[in-house]
Amino acid sequence: MEELNRVALIGIMIENKESVGKINDILHTYANYIIGRMGIPYQKRNISIISVAIDAPNDIINTISGKLGALDGVSSKTIYSKYSD
Repeated sequence: MEELNRVALIGIMIENKESVGKINDILHTYANYIIGRMGIPYQKRNISIISVAIDAPNDIINTISGKLGALDGVSSKTIYSKYSD
């Protein structure tokens, strides 16, 4: 049985700029699931904030969020829409 897609938003806080390349590699790997992304550099706090809207099976969303959150100086959280296929 094929897993249903979910719509989710992954919020990413970056406190270690050296992790940016790895973040982009992860997002590029799953680009076919990404609806859109927005990055905000917050210079006052020397952090970057990225929001990624995604439409994917739950296991893919969890994998992306887990890989991002495992990076040094990176935190990620996911919120899900109540809608699913």
